[in-house]
Amino acid sequence: MTSNERVVVIGTGLAGVRLARRLGELGTPALLIGEEEHRPYNRVLLAEVLAGRYSPEVIALPAPAELRRGRVTGIDRDERTVACADGSVIAYDRLVLATGSNPVLPPLRGLFTEDHELPAGVHAFRTMDDCLGLSKAVRPGVKAVVVGGGLLGVSAARALALRGAQVVLAQQSERLMERQLDPAASGLVRRHLTDLGVEVHTECRVRDVRCVGGAVRSVEMADGYALDADLVVVACGVHPRVGLAQTAGLDVRKGIVVDDELRTSDPYIHAIGDCAQHDGVLYGLATPALEQADALAELLAGDPTARYTGTRSLTRLTLTGQDSPFDLAAFGETEALPGDDVVQLADATRGTYRKVVVRDDRLVGGVLVGELGTVGALARAWEGAEPLPSDGGPLLHLLTNDGGS
Repeated sequence: MTSNERVVVIGTGLAGVRLARRLGELGTPALLIGEEEHRPYNRVLLAEVLAGRYSPEVIALPAPAELRRGRVTGIDRDERTVACADGSVIAYDRLVLATGSNPVLPPLRGLFTEDHELPAGVHAFRTMDDCLGLSKAVRPGVKAVVVGGGLLGVSAARALALRGAQVVLAQQSERLMERQLDPAASGLVRRHLTDLGVEVHTECRVRDVRCVGGAVRSVEMADGYALDADLVVVACGVHPRVGLAQTAGLDVRKGIVVDDELRTSDPYIHAIGDCAQHDGVLYGLATPALEQADALAELLAGDPTARYTGTRSLTRLTLTGQDSPFDLAAFGETEALPGDDVVQLADATRGTYRKVVVRDDRLVGGVLVGELGTVGALARAWEGAEPLPSDGGPLLHLLTNDGGS
């Protein structure tokens, strides 16, 4: 593209803000359009706001030069314009969809009112408004039920417990954070939450949300057991926001399909972040979103060689307890297949656990809990995908070396 072309970015999350900022640094300013009334913020840190550790201002992102608040309602690909809810029409030469994702709201009885709204006391946990609504409602002794035991549910449960709530976490699968963690690491997360006073139920399916007078009063399980609830947090994952792309006739599968130049099926429209599906992968994580934004910024600023070829992303979680933080990192495949080699080190006294999986002399995944000094070296070995020395010595060194600490 040429330097005088107009770039319009829809979405003010991490990906959209990063792209607009990098384009500005490269001399190609962009117009950023976002729905939320709040200043752009780092969604990853919302749990810290809910826990009371940070104020909303602390997690604000640097505002780009050209920011417009409003909702985009449609894309006219022939005219290369976007229509906004206020009736305005904005022209673009290149359009970038960084629309992010929406929370998954499961089909539970009683989850919605007749007006298709969440009842009083029932909250999703995705936006700053969700976070502020929860913060206003939580108080010491309030009975809170968190539905979902993935990364988001664990973070929400811990934050509510730190605020003094009586928290019950209901997870449908057999363990917490099953997508990222092996059973041993998942058990350590459960123990940490239990130490904070969270009551954890796994293999437990929620069936019904019971309301009285438009406000939640209890949550009923599939086996008929009911949990009293003043607050319910639905943390069942997210799905990409692809409505604009679908209506515009772009190629959408699970997400908006993009190539290595992050182009959609329309060469003048790109997509990045949670809404984008690259090489069949929907990441839904911060690191890939930022890497996509950086690659696209280089491309739109005039570097014809810039490409995005995928991210090998690492999940990092810090749960701050009353006495000490609980650090966790997971990457790649944490469960071994037949024929894989596994190296594990555990120290119950220090509450540390380290495990790596090796396949065909290559590090394919690992999980670390507590004292994460080794995580950088292990992640680099995994990202490089280079064969490991056959004697195993350097791998043991990677597991035990705390980077000089």
